[in-house]
Amino acid sequence: MRFCYCFFLMTLASVASGEWKVSSEAMLTRWGKQVTPQNTWQEYPRPQFRRDGNWKNLNGLWQYAIYKNGVTPKDYQGDILVPFPVESALSGVQQRLLAPDQTLWYRRMFRHQTRDGHRTHLHFEAVDYECTVYLNGKKIGSHKGSSDPFKFDITDAVHPGDNELTVSVIDQTAPSQTLGKQSLQPKGIYYTRVSGIWQTVWLEDVPDRHFHMVKMKPRIAEGTLRVLPTLEGKPFEAERIVITVRDGERVVGIADAALSVRIPDAKLWSPQSPSLYDITMELFDGEELVDCVESYAAMREVGTVRGPAGQIRMTLNGKVVFHYGTLDQGWWPDGLLTPPSDAAMRFDIEYLKKSGFNMIRKHIKVESRRYYAHCDRIGMMVWQDMPSTGGRPFWSKLAPNPVEDEWPVERHEQFVKELKSMVGSLRNHPSIVMWVPFNERWGQHETIRVGQLIENLDITRLVNIASGGNFFPVGDVVDRHNYPEPMFPFEDQRFNDYVKVVGEFGGHGFVVPGHQWNSEMRNWGYGDLPATKDEYRYRYQRSFEELMKLRRRGVAAGVYTQTTDVEGEVNGLMTYDREVQKLTPDELRKLHEPARF
Repeated sequence: MRFCYCFFLMTLASVASGEWKVSSEAMLTRWGKQVTPQNTWQEYPRPQFRRDGNWKNLNGLWQYAIYKNGVTPKDYQGDILVPFPVESALSGVQQRLLAPDQTLWYRRMFRHQTRDGHRTHLHFEAVDYECTVYLNGKKIGSHKGSSDPFKFDITDAVHPGDNELTVSVIDQTAPSQTLGKQSLQPKGIYYTRVSGIWQTVWLEDVPDRHFHMVKMKPRIAEGTLRVLPTLEGKPFEAERIVITVRDGERVVGIADAALSVRIPDAKLWSPQSPSLYDITMELFDGEELVDCVESYAAMREVGTVRGPAGQIRMTLNGKVVFHYGTLDQGWWPDGLLTPPSDAAMRFDIEYLKKSGFNMIRKHIKVESRRYYAHCDRIGMMVWQDMPSTGGRPFWSKLAPNPVEDEWPVERHEQFVKELKSMVGSLRNHPSIVMWVPFNERWGQHETIRVGQLIENLDITRLVNIASGGNFFPVGDVVDRHNYPEPMFPFEDQRFNDYVKVVGEFGGHGFVVPGHQWNSEMRNWGYGDLPATKDEYRYRYQRSFEELMKLRRRGVAAGVYTQTTDVEGEVNGLMTYDREVQKLTPDELRKLHEPARF
């Protein structure tokens, strides 16, 4: 790698310094302080579809340039640490915001030799928003989207020696894009925009005939787990697949032609007992092992039931469970949408788990696939939002005769493409129990059509069509947002056949001096800021008790805003840098104990 990097420097008309540093003024987390170009995000990025060996991590120092759209760079302006977005402190790019009329260019060298009988795939876990990829001067493909993983087969373009990889990115942060909370003018509930590569880049060699993907279908009543892989490449005449399912070191079942394994006395997955089964998928040509992929699955089913009082509740493995969690934005002061490390990402989940929460609403952001693997193993249910677009039709807040946006066909089709990708890439994670296509009324359009689409994509989970948004009769859930205290309009008969939830409430702010993103900007929470820590604790407890009153009347879930402070929002249970827990896990667990959910 050192040789390749030096070779690259000599080919440039104007070279980068080869140095990387973070601004001394940046707010850093404890994990961000440990980041180096050598250790950044080295973990295998696809934990539910793992191949041993034959992969190469391309994270680290790349070179970057920012030019007006349409201009091809003649030289590069410095180093950038991939996969941190250009606007983040950990990228090492000092105070650069990509403008709508600019293109961000990346460039790096790598060495790779494709093995005989194999194909080389170049993977991008996420690039925001429109990118074109070149290898050795040849365009190998383009992609449009903010959060979905994609790949290119580069076998015919890669050279045995040095290879030049170039990526161009345009990100207008326009209302037509999936944005989440990104804004060109961050303030209030909107944050610093994120552009370019913001998740891992990697290479993998796969056999010419190989496993492409897999669907896991547990059947608790039957005591079976169906493992349904799909293959790519020219089939073998004597092809066969062997599926082995293990509970730790113990083999509990083997399948071949039927691809269905019976698991007697199966251990069911739940937040209290997040049991997982390890799976090995082997592809044979006769007796020769061609491809082998490691995965895992859980025996768990999500559903609903109407209780004695007529209210519909959510079930997990046939048992009623009350969902209580936090709104989780997944933002970081040093990496923005990119956590500083895998350990940092896991820390947030473990904090919530220790605090007695059993659910996270992942708010209008798709995390890396490793995030959901941590939720699977820790035992945390996830409501997964689709990243929202711009556009704000009138917000009726569950009132009759709702309105929605009218979108051009092309814009709707791009939204659907990204929605399908989110569901397809995450569908095997047992932690995910609900899909949320729209947040409030942000970008809400063709609601019935989108709801029916996602129901057809995945019949194994609940659909909350528009959390806190305009109500249309589709999906499983009706969701009311209310700040600071939770409420729900029980009197409306339109909601009788839906699960009733409070998808956002609380948002009590509390300023911790020395741990603010910017003490000069408006630091706010919902309602006036409490004067003391005791008052803050009392407000949280009061809101929680109000939620429990709603629970007794039929509300099946509540989502408290939020896990951490984010930029000017100081309504987190932790500060933005995760250094101060405004309410500790012990305090929260004691407050939650009477509810026993």
